[in-house]
Amino acid sequence: MAYFYLGLAIIAEVVATSALKASQEFTRFWPTVVVVVGYALAFYLLTLALRSLPVGIAYAFWAGLGIVLVTLIGVVVYGEKPDLPAMLGLGLIVAGVVVIQAFSSMSHH
Repeated sequence: MAYFYLGLAIIAEVVATSALKASQEFTRFWPTVVVVVGYALAFYLLTLALRSLPVGIAYAFWAGLGIVLVTLIGVVVYGEKPDLPAMLGLGLIVAGVVVIQAFSSMSHH
């Protein structure tokens, strides 16, 4: 159940972070509401995940997958184009999350 909450927390954080650009420095009402509600929901769900996940493991997933997903949204929604070093860095982040999940005894609580 902890990974379910963590997954929902990541989705909420990605939605909130993606809405930051659309909020135009908090001058647009609805995107600003999405940012505030999204972050509040994300942090609440993260606290539920932390009931049984170590904080370091949860944060590794949160940060790593969040970075990759926000980048993908930047590409699709905002037309941003990551260059080769950015793509390599994102690949290393994904590899790090996979290594943690596959090999760390901490991630199997």
